[in-house]
Amino acid sequence: MRKLTGVVIALVVLFLAWALAARAVGKPFLPYPIAVFNDVIRLGKTGVLGKHAAASLHRIFWALLTGFFPAALLGLAAGRSKRLNAVISPFMYIAHPLPKVVFLPLIMLFLGLGDTSKIFLLAFAIFSQAFLAMRDVSARVNENCVTAVRSMGANRAAIFFHVILPASLPDLCTALRVCLGTATAVLFLSETFAAETGLGYLIVDAWTRVAYTEMFAGILTMSALGLSLFVIVDVAERILCPWE
Repeated sequence: MRKLTGVVIALVVLFLAWALAARAVGKPFLPYPIAVFNDVIRLGKTGVLGKHAAASLHRIFWALLTGFFPAALLGLAAGRSKRLNAVISPFMYIAHPLPKVVFLPLIMLFLGLGDTSKIFLLAFAIFSQAFLAMRDVSARVNENCVTAVRSMGANRAAIFFHVILPASLPDLCTALRVCLGTATAVLFLSETFAAETGLGYLIVDAWTRVAYTEMFAGILTMSALGLSLFVIVDVAERILCPWE
């Protein structure tokens, strides 16, 4: 509740600052918040906003499913296995610093202009990030806990599901929040290339038409989408990690 109150206060301050900035600038490219809210309602009623938001959410969902969760599980395993870590980590160290978005034209040549290439780019952008974060978390799990469970006859699978995974869940949620921020940023760029749906497309299309209130409506919706995903992760963390 305290965190939610803080978020609400921060939003009020930001919108007040936005309104003051719009008044000070006095240009069409920085409309007042009320004008943007009116466009959000208008686009929402016509279904345009819902269509583009659904397309963006679809891409983020599949990127997490194919990129984040496999990488997180692989990272947890690598943190407990020196042999697996020695094989995979060098590739992750090469991949992680690479600017993933520069590969978008190449990815589109291989996977086409549809959703597959955009989802692959998002998954590619967060894969090494999730792997390295969870590998380090897994490696720091208290060995005394592992030894105690092993002494009771637990096999590797039991140790993983009853010790490693529960101990890593809070950090898994943190890594998920970080990767969501990365995925949302990369999503915008991916939707500005050969796309006809998505909030990124909506924002750039409105910009080219000099429809600034529509552009800000898209920006506001993409921001709300990211914030909503953060809230969902927070709720999931409270349910899955009641000891935190």
